[in-house]
Parts: sequence; structure tokens; C-alpha cells
Amino acid sequence: MTKTYRFTCIVCPLGCSIEVEVEHGKVKDVKGCKCPRGKEWASQEATSPRRVVMSVVHVEGGALPTVSVKTAEPVPKELIPELMKFLAGLKLKAPVEIGEVVAEWNGIKIVATRGA
Repeated sequence: MTKTYRFTCIVCPLGCSIEVEVEHGKVKDVKGCKCPRGKEWASQEATSPRRVVMSVVHVEGGALPTVSVKTAEPVPKELIPELMKFLAGLKLKAPVEIGEVVAEWNGIKIVATRGA
């Protein structure tokens, strides 16, 4: 069975309207993109969407009670709830520097996006 996904590309300012046909979990055809980056993005979005996850983590002894963090790379969407549980249980101790790797989850680095 073939399923068609329709996206507006977010890779560059052109905002191409892309259609991706997927059959049995594999990309069969990609139409409408004007660059190879858009084709790659739409193919991944249709078969295995990923997101950079941003959240906050508790900090003990900091100027504020939390520090903002993000994943260093995109995470498969189906694993985001598990990652959020991990982040909810994480507690850091001040000082935390911006850009510091504060934890690692399933091989994915968690990076502070501000200091605390």
C-alpha cells in the first residue's frame, strides 16, 4: 500500500511543496523539491521524523532554579517521551556553563543553552 505525505519544506527559504510516496516503509518517489537537501529532509520526515528537543533541567545552587538545555542532535520522534522523562529526573549542580554537555542519553549529548 502506497501512502502519500505532503510537506512544506523548512530546509531553505524556497518553502517547496513536497510530496513523498512511501510504500512498505520505503520512499518510492519524491516530487516538488527544488534542491537535494529538501528531498533528503522530506524523505526522512516521511519515514523517520526527528527533532532537536529543548527543555529545562533543575539546577541546585544556581541563580535560577532551572537551566535550558537541548539535544546536540535530532532525536527520533517516538523516543521523545522517554527523553523527557530522563530530563525531568535530571538534577544539576551549579555552576553550569553555556554550551556545556550536562548529560548523555542513549548516546545523545544534552547541552546547556545558558549558564546557571
